[in-house]
Amino acid sequence: MSASDKIQNAAEDLAGKAKEALGKVTGDDSKVAEGKADQTKADAKKAGENVKDVFNN
Repeated sequence: MSASDKIQNAAEDLAGKAKEALGKVTGDDSKVAEGKADQTKADAKKAGENVKDVFNN
């Protein structure tokens, strides 16, 4: 996994956490769901990159 991929995935995860928190504060369930979905997407990308790293080494 390249450094830029790690940074991008971390940023996406943080953005998802922020969106989820904002949704909780404002009572917007759709924002909470979007935030959780963004975090899940970032986790899936990270897992995929980790698999690539295993096979490339």
